[in-house]
Amino acid sequence: MTKSITLDISSSFTHSQIESSPWAPATGDEIQRLPFGDQIFWGIPFALQDNPDASGLVVAGEGSSTSPISIPVNQPASYLVFAHFCDSRATKTTPVGDFDDPQTANYAQPVVTAPGEDLGSYVLAYEDGTEASHSIRRRFEVNQVASRMQSAFAARPHQGLMALDPRGPYPKNQWGRMQTGVNVGDFGPLEQVQAVHQGAAPSSWSIFALPNPHPEKKIVTLRIEPTGAAAIGIGGITAFNGSSHPLRLNQLETIEVRSNASDFEVKSANVSVDQGVVARSRPSNPFNSDAWMADPVKGWGEHIDLEHGGDSLLIDLSATSDASLTVNGTELSAGDLYESGEASSADGKIHARVLTQKREWVTVKIKASDLMGTTPARVHFRSEDGRYFPPYGHRHEVNDNWFEDYGADLKLGSTNYAYVDGEFPIELPTGKVYAEISKGFEYEPQRIELDIKSGQTELEIELNRTMNLRDKGWITADSHTHFISPDTAWLEAQAEGLNIINLLAAQWGDLFTNVGDITGQAGFASRDETVVWVGSENRQHFLGHISMLGTQGAPIFPMSTSGPTEGYFGDPTWRAMSEWADECRATGGVVIVPHFPFPYSEVIAEVVRGRVDGLELRDFWAPTMDTFAIHEWYRLLNTGYRVSAIGGTDKMSAGMPVGGVRTYANIGEEEFSFDAWGRAVRAGRTYTTSGPLLSLSVEGSLPGDELSLNGNSGKLHVEASAIGTMPFHKLEVVLNGKVVAQSSAAAGATSLNISEQINVNGSGWIAARAVSEYKAQHIWPVHFNAHTSPVYLKANGSEVFDNPTAEYLITVMEGGMTWLDTLATPAPPARHAAVKSVFEEAIEGLRERLRGNHSHPASHHGHNDHSHPYSH
Repeated sequence: MTKSITLDISSSFTHSQIESSPWAPATGDEIQRLPFGDQIFWGIPFALQDNPDASGLVVAGEGSSTSPISIPVNQPASYLVFAHFCDSRATKTTPVGDFDDPQTANYAQPVVTAPGEDLGSYVLAYEDGTEASHSIRRRFEVNQVASRMQSAFAARPHQGLMALDPRGPYPKNQWGRMQTGVNVGDFGPLEQVQAVHQGAAPSSWSIFALPNPHPEKKIVTLRIEPTGAAAIGIGGITAFNGSSHPLRLNQLETIEVRSNASDFEVKSANVSVDQGVVARSRPSNPFNSDAWMADPVKGWGEHIDLEHGGDSLLIDLSATSDASLTVNGTELSAGDLYESGEASSADGKIHARVLTQKREWVTVKIKASDLMGTTPARVHFRSEDGRYFPPYGHRHEVNDNWFEDYGADLKLGSTNYAYVDGEFPIELPTGKVYAEISKGFEYEPQRIELDIKSGQTELEIELNRTMNLRDKGWITADSHTHFISPDTAWLEAQAEGLNIINLLAAQWGDLFTNVGDITGQAGFASRDETVVWVGSENRQHFLGHISMLGTQGAPIFPMSTSGPTEGYFGDPTWRAMSEWADECRATGGVVIVPHFPFPYSEVIAEVVRGRVDGLELRDFWAPTMDTFAIHEWYRLLNTGYRVSAIGGTDKMSAGMPVGGVRTYANIGEEEFSFDAWGRAVRAGRTYTTSGPLLSLSVEGSLPGDELSLNGNSGKLHVEASAIGTMPFHKLEVVLNGKVVAQSSAAAGATSLNISEQINVNGSGWIAARAVSEYKAQHIWPVHFNAHTSPVYLKANGSEVFDNPTAEYLITVMEGGMTWLDTLATPAPPARHAAVKSVFEEAIEGLRERLRGNHSHPASHHGHNDHSHPYSH
């Protein structure tokens, strides 16, 4: 039997769609915006009159008439489905104040003022002479053509469901709406959406499925018996033969589709459903649970070729039980899927099954071995077939595009994560479930196999803390994050084991971010030894960027100069970076050069002039430390400029974890505070890391210390160690940039040590660094590397100074002055001269040292000075 048969009701038409006499003025106008002609609403076909001048509506109850109207049916049906509407004028209303007869016309927006008003009955007359009657009430079985957010209780507006792809492409100004993934009706222009939000309402047919209490009987006629309270207009009727309500969708299920057809391609498969919606379609995710559990890298994502995926197709489907799922033109029964969990095409070439049909809502608690109660963490749950199951309130598919998703979600490679506060609800499939739980660098990340029982409501997972550097005076910080709110920053910092998270306001052309979050003090979200401080990244697209951390009082403006991409068109070069730095330091702030060395020119001048407290080093893209960024830092160190190694992420999307590259700073016995962290940074008691935890001692001197040496050559005893939860392959000690000691593990290790005497010839510096061949799948993947700040060596009172390097630094600064004088949008002469003087002073300082004055140029405050005779 054909599922849907449109009825020819033209013999009963009484009015055209343009006739206004039966309707209130507003209703008449709204009818003109209804779709006519052959239509499909909610998978049901309707034959509507497409000629506006011809009769195309059955109107009952006009002018308070109670005259019945008969419509021939002559069909069996389980439901008669109507495309109809009622007039907005109501007869029976409830007085409100001075409004004795409130009507929708009394209000600025189209509203329903008389819900439940009895408008008549639809009577089914059977072939055997019996009848069945069904009441038709306003906002129940039928509704006004337009009503703002007052859909009918038993009927749907004709506009159906539409899935949106949050990955785009995005129509103009529609990114936000696309992120919802859902839409009702056509995805119209922004102006239409704004009109609805401001009170306008779309014109809609009410689609009502009248159940036939005797589907075994043939319906001869349908009789409309109006009460006369308001006119009803019927445009089309369709006889539906099915086992369930044709407008009621089942719960969303994920369906796996396989085909034995030789020409079946998963990526290009064409999937649709007639009564329902395909919310998402994608290749399956190949998942080997044994390999996943055994992977030495846990908690930091994985890279899977999702472009091609597995050999089956996954679709997220919500449909009626009578729906037909069509794959490449071949139909399968959705009813079979919902009833038995499986369905096959008639030719046997396509087979579908419901994945994880049984699920339970579970409250999960994350605990830690060293803490009381629950603790924030980063979590990932997946089913046996590899699908991600997010905690409630988190996305199924995380958007890791720039400035597009700044909620508490994360995507590392192809793995989605959620940041949770330690206790959360989640719907999990029964049976095998795989979980991954992570909390920074000092807790062992967990990958565990769970068995979720039917009826289970609770789940507890414990993390084991394998290291506790906080007890040894170390605190952790991310020097560089953007866009997220201070409260989200706190949650993510807690979940990643951070003590300080620097959220930086910034200007990006005509876009300003987080400026409204600046308070000039630790953020209100700060608690539980995690401080959120909103500073700023002040930027100049050519000369350099500089981060103002912990700035107190008013923000330091302007945040960008000199035009795109940081500033706006035509912005002059108003200020030097050193002026920003001086203002920051004057309030007790910490000055960091972010993503050193890029952009690279005035940055050198600020280091030479002693305006910088640390350099953000996160150039961990390769399994080596011999990268351009590290070598540029070495150049500065080799000319005697002492700047700390700082770790920060430059988080600008949900593809970067806060603290994925972080600073460890030792505050010793000081009480934890942002100021204590700043003092440790200035003193050089730091290391930057994306995983390994380092220690370094040179004859008892620690990073940031100065070791005074008698003589120009000899031996020094060096102790270095690296530990971590992720494997690394080398631990190295470098002297003035050269590797002088090394410990390695070909297969990777979570602990390496060095204890050696090294030969030293003159002044310089010693640091430790660790390198891994494994990497974390940040949006810019990084290897698990780390580097300490140096222990500084001063032989016979002389500072290290490399003449060729000094000439190189001067050349780069001279290039900056050339750009300033030729291409930069000029500021007024006095301002231009002030900015230029920064370069001139720094260049002259280096030239003076080249002429023979090698005194220390700009040492940090607070370095411990240890005298040491060389060991022989």
